[in-house]
Amino acid sequence: MTDATALYHQTIPFAERLGIEFLDNTAELVRGRVAWDESLCTLGGGFHGGVLMALADTTGAICAFLNLPEGAGGTTTVESKSNFLRAVRSGHVTASSRPLHAGRTVIVVETEMHDDDGRLVAKTTQTQAVR
Repeated sequence: MTDATALYHQTIPFAERLGIEFLDNTAELVRGRVAWDESLCTLGGGFHGGVLMALADTTGAICAFLNLPEGAGGTTTVESKSNFLRAVRSGHVTASSRPLHAGRTVIVVETEMHDDDGRLVAKTTQTQAVR
């Protein structure tokens, strides 16, 4: 387990429950992945869209947090939009979150999710309010 994974499992218990493993943890890029498991699927054996949205929201929120302006107290998601492009029925989905805009009142993050073959699975854009 990486240090980032241990830290975020302590501070974001839902990330631990989903089994999210954190691979990169910088202001420019936050990457996390979740392994396929039958308990995380919908009819047909594909990852449930809610799992993918939770993965994107988690990595995106961390990215926003790492881009907070000095003196800010935190962030909260105020808008999130996801496009799902393909089903994943095995392996992992890896989310890569990057800041599009890091302002004083909002931070906009874009997250791409890929399967183990590098195919784009989903794309999420979210807006985080700066608190």
